[in-house]
Amino acid sequence: MARALVWFRRDLRLADNPALQAALAAGYAPVPVYLHAPDEEGEWAPGAATRVWLARSLAALDADLRARGSRLLIRCGPSLAALSLLIEETQAEAVFWNRLYEPAVIARDAAVKSALRQRGLRVESHNAALLVEPWTVATGSGDPYRVFTPFWRNAGRVLESLPLSQPAPSRLPAMSFAGMVPDELGLGPAPCEPDWDAGFWEHWQPGEAGAWELLEAFLDSAIRGYDQQRNLPDRAGTSRLSPHLHFGEIAPWRIVQAVQGSGLGQAHAADLKQYFAELGWREFAHHLLYHFPHTPQADFNPRFAGFPWCDADVDVLHAWQCGRTGVPLVDAGMRELWQTGWMHNRVRMVVASFLCKNLRIHWRHGARWFWDTLVDADLANNSLGWQWSAGTGADAAPYFRVFNPATQATRFDPQGRYLRRWLPELAALPDRALAAPWEHTELLRRLAPEYPQQPMVNLRESREAALDAYAASRA
Repeated sequence: MARALVWFRRDLRLADNPALQAALAAGYAPVPVYLHAPDEEGEWAPGAATRVWLARSLAALDADLRARGSRLLIRCGPSLAALSLLIEETQAEAVFWNRLYEPAVIARDAAVKSALRQRGLRVESHNAALLVEPWTVATGSGDPYRVFTPFWRNAGRVLESLPLSQPAPSRLPAMSFAGMVPDELGLGPAPCEPDWDAGFWEHWQPGEAGAWELLEAFLDSAIRGYDQQRNLPDRAGTSRLSPHLHFGEIAPWRIVQAVQGSGLGQAHAADLKQYFAELGWREFAHHLLYHFPHTPQADFNPRFAGFPWCDADVDVLHAWQCGRTGVPLVDAGMRELWQTGWMHNRVRMVVASFLCKNLRIHWRHGARWFWDTLVDADLANNSLGWQWSAGTGADAAPYFRVFNPATQATRFDPQGRYLRRWLPELAALPDRALAAPWEHTELLRRLAPEYPQQPMVNLRESREAALDAYAASRA
């Protein structure tokens, strides 16, 4: 049987894997390959949290392949050179992969595809990551969308005709070619470093099985009431599937099909609509990144080119990163991020608003920190989220919308469970003092002496300063 390389990237699953299915359907014996070439992702090589997840996800994929008689062949890049060598070793006649959508990777893949086809190989790429690919949706005039609602009104029609799901193959051809194991890639903390990721694995199970467990848990509980509970950070009110989607451990259409088939009636129509809209935002983020590839670095809205951002003072930025701003909801979110590699979406908006508007530090500094610390760090979503929060992006929250962290905490964490979980030094404070402890100076001094006694900026004054700067820049 002729062989084909199946080049795994961020599609680390066996079920619903179009490239793998295409190779099998064409009659090839697939040789599963992973090529480690982070430098080929340009300025956005994977961050530290991404790398530790990747190590475990590759190990899970390799175990799944071994259970089916095969294994994952791991090599280091450059990708074209590594593929060329593998083609010679395996005598492969074809190469299959699933598409990625970051600008640097698109250029890399186009060059690889051209070079391999010139050598006479069959080369195919497929969609394993999105419900609708960016170039397949356009406005009536043929332009890319810049606003979410009309985009999703158009793109969301795909929910009515999703691709057929494909189970994982039960057996795969054996192979005997030499390769590395995930531990040899050096993706985890260095030997001289503490195991800073140890807390991650109390919350996450990388790999296809972990994705399915989370989906089943979501369908059993949080989908009921999702429309309201998704905003409450003290509970498991969201699917938490974002890292699994980023690494391609589960297909987005399989999630939609599972939700559609969950048997929820009209009483939960609002929950389903809102959840599908959240998946739609992920699609919109990739649409924007594809059509506007400068947005990970530059303001989408050119009006902000001359905006008077403050200098990113090292000590100020460090206090924000470490959760020592003196503003509890901001600090709780940043500590949740450090300890788990993830942060609740409502809190993400609050911490981003605080950095970009109260501290008036450019959103790029926040995007870089999230890129290094999030296990679901996705260039499209990260760029859209930060530009939305900063008011500089497509369909963004207007700059004059400044989240008040104390008000947000009172509204969405009224009993203080989220704050107490991530800020144990505030646990003894009564509920009434948790959201804005600086307003209760005696209680704060007596019951939480280790917490900052004042916020690093006055929320009201910094909000007014941000609005003044915005008005001046517009003038």
